Amino acid sequence: MVPLSEPPFVADIGVAVHGVTTLEDVFLLPDLWQLHLYGYEGAVEVGGVVHRIAPGRASLIPPGTVVRYRYRGRSEHLYAHLRLDGTAERRVAQVMQDAGPNRPLITRLMRGALAAAPARAAAHLWTVLWQLTDAGPAGQEINADPVAVAAAHIEANLATSLPVAEVAKAAGVSHNHLTRLFRVRTGTTVVAYIRRRRMERARHLLTASTLSVSAVAAAVGIPDLQAFNKVCRRELGESPRAVRRSFTAP
Repeated sequence: MVPLSEPPFVADIGVAVHGVTTLEDVFLLPDLWQLHLYGYEGAVEVGGVVHRIAPGRASLIPPGTVVRYRYRGRSEHLYAHLRLDGTAERRVAQVMQDAGPNRPLITRLMRGALAAAPARAAAHLWTVLWQLTDAGPAGQEINADPVAVAAAHIEANLATSLPVAEVAKAAGVSHNHLTRLFRVRTGTTVVAYIRRRRMERARHLLTASTLSVSAVAAAVGIPDLQAFNKVCRRELGESPRAVRRSFTAP
């Protein structure tokens, strides 16, 4: 089961080229999921089961799994190594599947994540994971999950005003429909989710950076310091400066 209630932590992402000096590689990542989108023919053995690799196929391999790749020559694929946390939302995913008609979308998202800032890269890959875990039979077209698309839009635009109507438009659904989906999926409203993500990012910036409080407020879309202070006290239990002091105090 793939935990998807929170965006992934992206440990590494890139374009890998194998099969040049050796036709076999073995990988074991104890704490990270392996996401691959393939552009070559070959095979991969996962937990003793051999899966065919072909252009347009994608694999999602859990942490702690021995993975043995067999190549036929120069082999290139897009990859991401991810830490996935959270228990509120878990989805079933095939180890190997055909991306089918969604291959261009998944390719675009993964390539976009290569050059993106960490939060935007995580949002791109979160959408890819939802696409893959919502897959039906091989080659069947997958509709983008509105909640995942909305969450990705929110992650990428926390510094802006983010009205719900704008988020719903980005997700391709109506305001009311997105509100219903969010409540079913997350148990909360879109507005509450945005507020929580703003404060989680604010806490991170206050404790992990030297940005001024006003800069942090602007970075999470609440440039009014009085309003930012009020939301911090309500959501984090103390003022922004107290959050910073509590972290830096010996």
